[in-house]
Amino acid sequence: MASDERAAYPAPLDFLPDSSSKMKKGARKPQYAPVFTQKAKKGKATKRVHMLVNPYSGKRKGRATAELAKSMFEAQGVEVDIHFSAYSGHLIKIASEIKAKASDVFVVVGGDGSLSEVVTGRMQATSEKNELFGLVPAGTGNSVAHDLAIGTTEEAVNHIVKGRNQAFDLAKVELANGLPGAVDGTTTRYSHNLVTWGLGVDSTIKAEKMRWMGPIRYDVGIVMAIMANNRRQATLTVDGVEMKNDYTLFLIQNSQTGGSMLPLAPGASLDDGIMDIGILKKMTRREVFKAFGMLKAEGRHVFHPQVDYHRFTTLSIETPEPTAINIDGENIGSTPLSMKVMPGAIRVCVPGSE
Repeated sequence: MASDERAAYPAPLDFLPDSSSKMKKGARKPQYAPVFTQKAKKGKATKRVHMLVNPYSGKRKGRATAELAKSMFEAQGVEVDIHFSAYSGHLIKIASEIKAKASDVFVVVGGDGSLSEVVTGRMQATSEKNELFGLVPAGTGNSVAHDLAIGTTEEAVNHIVKGRNQAFDLAKVELANGLPGAVDGTTTRYSHNLVTWGLGVDSTIKAEKMRWMGPIRYDVGIVMAIMANNRRQATLTVDGVEMKNDYTLFLIQNSQTGGSMLPLAPGASLDDGIMDIGILKKMTRREVFKAFGMLKAEGRHVFHPQVDYHRFTTLSIETPEPTAINIDGENIGSTPLSMKVMPGAIRVCVPGSE
């Protein structure tokens, strides 16, 4: 890359090391951003919830978790309207058809993908802003629940009943519908967690074919994808600035945590009106293994020489041929992709005694 071409690129964010942490993988832990930058809103006590459930989430524990949560809500005088999904994407349809009052809360029982579907359904259905959502974690990946410090079902129900909540950013994501080889038109999703392109998506596609292995399949999938070391050319445009190159991986984040509880974006906050992207540039297999080792070591990958970290409000990805996209933990689409941050688009119930 020519020096004048490099100078035209936006300057990456520099992280400060946490001086209290120990050196691991050649770096200290980075200083993390706060999960929220704004104060929570006290809110009103919840009277009615629309509970949307993925019964297949986690190890098929979604239904049992939902029934437990329902009994807990009703014991506190909350009216519960419960819905169960029957197939992937069903929660989008269910959520879009619900007639709700302004004081109602949409409670999702499932993981990151289930919350993504419900949020997408509501955003498609209404022009109302700041609808209130609650999360009862029951998925394989509960990244957002982790960042929100939501623990047990009982804890989740209790703070949803109290109604304490925070503003929460979303990204409107427009992309080709379906994975490469099965693209059918375009689709729009509203991402609350992450959008991934490149090696990370390759690894999850491989992992889905090895579900019999359990959670370890994700580590096996990553190793297989690294060893394949596929060429991935893309044009990435960040806030109007175009960057064209060979890349390994894009980690586009609203939350700090991604799949397998990995600290993908130490600089991300859920309500700052911007989103974060970690760009893993073209690497050798050795460099990729080192970067993933640093990532697992409390987010130290941000100090890897082949990793750039940016913040943005608009972003697009174009590739010579359609390549797979993962949104909020689900492999659902392909490039070309465009996304725009929607500051404070919804509100989410959070723990706290205020």
